[in-house]
Amino acid sequence: MRRFLFPLGLFFSLVCLLGAGLRLNPQEIPSPLIGKPAPAFALAQLALPDKTFGPQDMQGQVWLLNVWASWCTACRQEHPLLLELAGRNQVSIVGMDYMDARADGAKWLEKHGNPYRLSILDTDGKVGIDYGVYGVPETFVIDKRGVIRLKLAGPVTAEIIEKKLLPLIKELNRA
Repeated sequence: MRRFLFPLGLFFSLVCLLGAGLRLNPQEIPSPLIGKPAPAFALAQLALPDKTFGPQDMQGQVWLLNVWASWCTACRQEHPLLLELAGRNQVSIVGMDYMDARADGAKWLEKHGNPYRLSILDTDGKVGIDYGVYGVPETFVIDKRGVIRLKLAGPVTAEIIEKKLLPLIKELNRA
């Protein structure tokens, strides 16, 4: 009987850990980048391939970096909300078309609407790796000093926009 106590105790410990993990919000994956400067990059713009964009171009502004792709089904879910958010003119949204073909990204924006001030193209995903992108969509809030203040994994929802993004953007704009 005693020889089963250790495996049984280990089994129940694993069940407890898995149960605790199921209660966590997958959109709130901790990022080591929170509170640190946004990694620098210079990527070609989707619509203007001869022009580049980098985080330094947004210095002095609070902005969102939304990572998306034409092949991403979850991006379709959040896209109408991003269009609505862009229409409010409260924050600039920069899109990063992640591991996608230029023509596919441009066609997708033409079909679904364009909420972005501009989109950049990360075809090889190297900048996404620097930002710790797990998948698309992901959204980063970057403050006036170029510091990442929030990272959201997965599609943004109306509730996230109202309860998290807009209050944080308002607070960062006052600072």
